Parts: sequence; C-alpha cells; structure tokens
Amino acid sequence: MKVLIVGSGGREHVIAWKAAQSARVDKIYCAPGNAGISEVAECVPIGAMEFDRLADFAEEKKIDLTVIGMDDPLVGGIVDVFEARGLRVFGPRKNAAILEGSKAFSKNLMKKYGIPTAAYETFTDAGKALAYLKTAKLPIVLKADGLALGKGVLICETLREAEEGVRTLMLDKKFGSAGDEIVIEEFMTGREVSVLSFVDGKTIKIMSSAQDHKRAKDGDEGLNTGGMGNFSPSPFYTEEVDAFCKKYIYQATVDAMKAEGRPFQGVIFFGLMLTADGPKVLEYNARFGDPEAQVVLPRLQNDIVDVFEACIDGTLDRIDLQFDNERATVCVIMASDGYPVEYKKGYPIEGLENFAGKDGYYVFHSGTKFDEKGRVVTNGGRVLGVTANGATLREARENAYKATEWVRFENQYMRHDIGKAIDEA
Repeated sequence: MKVLIVGSGGREHVIAWKAAQSARVDKIYCAPGNAGISEVAECVPIGAMEFDRLADFAEEKKIDLTVIGMDDPLVGGIVDVFEARGLRVFGPRKNAAILEGSKAFSKNLMKKYGIPTAAYETFTDAGKALAYLKTAKLPIVLKADGLALGKGVLICETLREAEEGVRTLMLDKKFGSAGDEIVIEEFMTGREVSVLSFVDGKTIKIMSSAQDHKRAKDGDEGLNTGGMGNFSPSPFYTEEVDAFCKKYIYQATVDAMKAEGRPFQGVIFFGLMLTADGPKVLEYNARFGDPEAQVVLPRLQNDIVDVFEACIDGTLDRIDLQFDNERATVCVIMASDGYPVEYKKGYPIEGLENFAGKDGYYVFHSGTKFDEKGRVVTNGGRVLGVTANGATLREARENAYKATEWVRFENQYMRHDIGKAIDEA
C-alpha cells in the first residue's frame, strides 16, 4: 500500500520510520518532510495547510492511507477535506480536534463530565481578566485558548507577571488569534506525565507513559518550548495511577466527546499532573506529542498501519496493543542556540552517519533540510531528536547522551538533565 504522512518534524520522522517497518507498505510519501524523513520516504513540496493540494496529490498517487501528524491541519479540518473526497485518512475530524484547538472547550468539557482538572475561568475581555487576577491565588497559570506551538502557557508567580501575561496574550497578540480567549487556572503541583492513546470513537488503547521537559534550560529554567527531551516509561506512572486514569479520565474523555456528537478517532495525548489529590488533566492534544512519539513508538511492537486502520474502522477493540517493556527510551533534543526566541539556521550537520547500523540508537530529524550543495543543514529551533534505548531508564539516558557526541553542528544547544528525575524515582 501507499502511505502519505503530513508534517515535517521529529514526530513525522518517527511515524514514517515506523510505517516503513510494515510489511504492508510499499511506498511512503511525506509532505513537506525534512532531510531525515527523506531516508524512508519521498518528500513532496506541499505545505501541511494546503489541504486541496494534498488531497489532489493523494488522488493522483492513489494513496491508500494518509496520516496527519501536525496539530494545525487537524484543527483546520484537513480530515474533513480528505473524507469528503473519499480518501482514507488517520486523525480526528475538525469537530473533534477542537479538543486541542480550544483550551476553553476542553476545560468546559471536563467540567461538564466530571473529569478531574484544575479549577479555572475563561475570558474574552482583557479588562475582566485583569480584574479577576486581583482576587486570584498565586502562582497562577494563563493559557492561550488556541494553538501556540506548545508555548502559549504562562506560569505567573506574581500579580505583576500575571497582568503582563494577560497583556501579552490578549492585547499584544503574541500568539495571534490564539489569545482572543484565555483560560486562567489554578497552579497545580506534582509530577507531570504524558500518556498517548489510540482512539476509534468508542474504544481507547493506552500507549506507554512518557515524561516531557518543556523548559529551554537545565533545571526547568527558561521559556517554554515545544519540548527539549523525553523519556519513557515514566516511573511515576504507577499501576494505581493507571487504574485511576482509566476509570475517571481516559474512557470518560472518549465517552464525553461521543456524547457531544464529536466522536474522536486518532490519537489523544493526555497531559497529566499527579497531584496530592490524585491525577488531573493539564491538557489534551489531538495527535502524537513531539518528542513523546520519539520515545514511545520505537517500543511499539504492533504494525502501526494495522493500528491506524483499526482506529479509522472502529475496530480498535480487536487490537492487542503491545510495547517492549524490557527496554526504556530517552530522547535528547539538539536545538539551535537561542530557541525558542531567536536563532540562526543553515549550519551543516556532521556525524549523522555514525548512527547507521547501531541497534537501539536513533536520530530523528525535527528541523533539517538539504542545502544547494546537498548537505544536511539546520532548519529550525529544534533540530535533532537523539534517541536511545536501554535495559533501564538510567542506561537509556546514558546511551542517549553518549549518542549526542556523535553528531555536531555550529550553534548547537541541548539540556543536560533530561531524565534526571529518574534518579528521584
């Protein structure tokens, strides 16, 4: 069969890499792709938001399955466009992708159906938001309602910070229309855990847990980013936590979306906070996380195409989802210095060939391209996801950091404490 993957980051690289392992797949295309993805797929110069061009391409090439990796096209309704053309596509429709597309929607959904989450209020008027802050308990969290590349969440320690945050989101429009409405919610404390899941509209199957590192600098300092590294499984995601979440969060979310006339088919990412009062939902995403996918999918033992199709066909209950529980995985993001604010691109990357033939070591490309000389060069804030397996999380962490020494580029930057929380488990 022929598969088309839509996106250009590390998430799409690992999806393409995993799909290439399927005995059912003869040809993979990726639009627009990147230099690393080109090793397993033919990259096509069509943007992820060019829905009609993508659908035309799928018809022309007789694509059997399209997989949407990115949030923007999902929230924009690409699945609806493909389905209207009779094209087979993996991902939630627009009315279900709102689970990620609007934080106000998701918070209201959780309140209506009793799904544990932080207390909150929503605002479309900056003046009312500023007035509310004067009575709110600090620290407090501000969230842009719409998509903001994983950076539209502000944790404010003081009233002055919070007031400036409201102005940044709602008046200065740092994230454009994403800040037209904001959510102001209580600050929760505890361990953060990420849990990905496959959903077919009624059945949910949980993938292995993971733990992200969002802040740009060591010690969880600096600005929020799209993710600086990850590890899986999380030692803090215990059997007790799993049982609670399955009873009160996972299936409850799927059932709530179905009850709202928005059946969800695709991947739901549950961002959880393990508080003293039990697990609570921080956020939902409507697709694989990045770099969560880089640490979870290498341990998936199923044919990923079979799972994708079961989600589309409503037969996920027939899939026995299996993960390699004998190994752990750690991903360290090698970024451009200055990310997520300002950074330079176009630097040649050396040493990528060192990963060839090394079992348990991977380098997934997040922001790369070929230059006019045919060299692989940096093309984004997050550049590479250097990933490694190990018999334990500590061994996987050691292996991942060892592998970062095999590759280099000018202006490179990474955190040195990815997975350090393992030592506290």
